[in-house]
Amino acid sequence: MAKEAHLRGKIKEPPAPEVMQYLVGPQLTPVEIKRAFRHYVLCNKAHVLMLAKQKIIGKDAARKILKVAKDMGDMGDEPTFKMRTDLEEIYFNLENYLITKTSLEVGGQQHTARSRNDLHAAAERLEARAAYFEVCRAYIALRETLLTLAKNNTDAVMSGYTHLQPSEPITFAHYLSAVLASLDRAYARLEEAYARLNLNALGGTSMGSTTWNIDRRYTTKLMGFDGLVENSIDCVGSRDYMVEIAHDLADFGLTISRLAMDLWIWSTPEYGYLEVRDAVAACSSIMPQKKNPWTFESLRSMASRIKADADAVWMTVKGVPYTFTVEVADQQTPFWPCVEESIAAMRILSATVTGMKVKKDVMVKKAAANFCTVTELANFLVRIDGFSFRAAHEIVADVVEYMLVHGLKANEIDRKILNKITQKLFKKDSKMSESDIKDALDPARSVSLRAVEGGSAPKEVKRQLGILEANLKANKKTLANREKAVEKALAACDAEVAKLLKK
Repeated sequence: MAKEAHLRGKIKEPPAPEVMQYLVGPQLTPVEIKRAFRHYVLCNKAHVLMLAKQKIIGKDAARKILKVAKDMGDMGDEPTFKMRTDLEEIYFNLENYLITKTSLEVGGQQHTARSRNDLHAAAERLEARAAYFEVCRAYIALRETLLTLAKNNTDAVMSGYTHLQPSEPITFAHYLSAVLASLDRAYARLEEAYARLNLNALGGTSMGSTTWNIDRRYTTKLMGFDGLVENSIDCVGSRDYMVEIAHDLADFGLTISRLAMDLWIWSTPEYGYLEVRDAVAACSSIMPQKKNPWTFESLRSMASRIKADADAVWMTVKGVPYTFTVEVADQQTPFWPCVEESIAAMRILSATVTGMKVKKDVMVKKAAANFCTVTELANFLVRIDGFSFRAAHEIVADVVEYMLVHGLKANEIDRKILNKITQKLFKKDSKMSESDIKDALDPARSVSLRAVEGGSAPKEVKRQLGILEANLKANKKTLANREKAVEKALAACDAEVAKLLKK
């Protein structure tokens, strides 16, 4: 037979031009080839080593196949030979190259005891694992950046907000600690997903396993997987790790979209709390006064796309038979944009908050004036005058109304105004002194007293940040150990190839 042998079985016609343009072509773009090539080569190495070990193919044939596989591995992330769309997909391109370098009789043995279905499933897990590591590195780097920002701002007293209205005094670090806690939980879910991602699907064949005496645990070891996908149908019929990872990233997107919204608002002149550096801002084409912190806007739209892609991963297989179908493989079509958009968002957010100016003087000045401190005034009325909290709440509500009507700020409340209201409502003066009122309305003092677990007192926030930092260090260690384990396994695989080639 001809040395070049891309056989389509009983299919006698070449693919239609429409199939080539819309279905085959997108699988063989430079981006797709670069993402997949080395992982298919690894699958081939592991599979052939296993076939030789199990004496399913002879060692002489295995050596010839592995010599070509090693040459392909030495090419790096991209093949030096041309990838042809008329060969339909990456696997047939690699097989065709192998056969042209050996023969159909030798190279054709590589595909013994496997199918494209389990090969694709295994290679896609390897591709996803590499991307997963990149996501985790970017995610950890972002959390480190936000943690540093928080540590530097435990004394940045500001107004907290509910319903976008001033609520109670906090610190900027307290706010960032809340965001970091959400990202910490989202990362924990992503970290747990690795146990379901890093499983070996090779050996499921088309879906019904094989009568050949294969050793799936050997290929698992060679490719750095932690275990098997135990059922052959499940090997090829599911990509649920993609669904899980994509939705873990959607959780990330949800949190950073809310963070971006807050930081964007606080960067407006009306608030004036924050100012991003020029490198992440843009000027107007017509209005020379503008400095637009546009990356905050982009982050919110990026979060929307992350969620849309995550939903598309899920929707692609809704109602699909539980076996291998094209839809199962097509889950990767929205999966990769979801991953790439997430990495981009992590890096954009890190770049945006790095060097961001936090205007602590503006923050505390607004907090002193905008009535976010008056809940503590009510607390003082309870402690000093013995009012019930509900009664104190009514007194302070009337005080605030009086101040607003007369164009006065919170830090202008005095004993005369307070007693005017207590007399109106309860026919008596408050026992609070001017000093008591000043203390109650001091945002920095109010923050310092909120030392309960979860509170905004600087010492308590530092405790919260300490927990988040410890979790971050543990996450880094886990990631490093996982990457090291994979590197060790792949090095062992290459060593096995070299060992067989020497014989």
